[in-house]
Amino acid sequence: MAKAVPLFSGSKGNCYYIGSGNEGVLIDAGRSCKQIEQALELNSVDIKNVKAVFITHEHIDHCSALRVLAKKYKLDVYASKGTMDALINSGKVEPNTVLRIIEKDAPVGDMLISRINTPHDAAESCCYRVTAHDGKSALIATDMGVMTDGIREAAANSDFVVLESNHDIEMLKTGPYPYTLKRRILSDKGHLSNEACASELTELVKGGTLRLMLGHLSEQNNTPGIALRTAAAELERAGLKYNSDYTLDVAPGGMTVKSVIF
Repeated sequence: MAKAVPLFSGSKGNCYYIGSGNEGVLIDAGRSCKQIEQALELNSVDIKNVKAVFITHEHIDHCSALRVLAKKYKLDVYASKGTMDALINSGKVEPNTVLRIIEKDAPVGDMLISRINTPHDAAESCCYRVTAHDGKSALIATDMGVMTDGIREAAANSDFVVLESNHDIEMLKTGPYPYTLKRRILSDKGHLSNEACASELTELVKGGTLRLMLGHLSEQNNTPGIALRTAAAELERAGLKYNSDYTLDVAPGGMTVKSVIF
């Protein structure tokens, strides 16, 4: 069996471990190397089990530990060409690090990691779906202004999905952010709202994807309670019962013990 461990999620940093007891990969490395080490240890994952790091895009909350982490543990780094170029040009990777461009799929150990492009204000952002040797799969899909057919298809074919539920629209509109930032977040290359996320989750559950998690919540424009209530209410309107027909949780913003077997 494989498991997904959401180590950190949110504006302060993002990092997920997905794998088995003996090997796995990190999706993003957006906290300090020490914090990622501590979070893995807290969740009983030996960092020696990490075989590679897959970066979704070059924003600092997704790659702040990459340079140190990859060098210290000699980890291969995977990303789209656009993202890799941005990482190199901004000095976020060591010159001697093994860099691998992922076009579509990349095998790591007995896992297959698939890339799906995402609409975000970055060089060439994407999300990743990890398929274990038994065919079970997990999708981590955040940092996107709108859902695309490609992401929907990947989610529908996954056993566990983390989907972005970044902000409550009214909180964002009436909150302290400057107008330009609000417009960026609400744009088609910004972030997915609670409402948009909830509507997508309904279709996923109807299609048979029953293990769900909300990711990349804004600290300023959202709360875990609001995000959960928005999603659960939409699912209930579709006749689906919380923690009966499906499981739903929020990815942690800070260090905690949390994992999902899929």
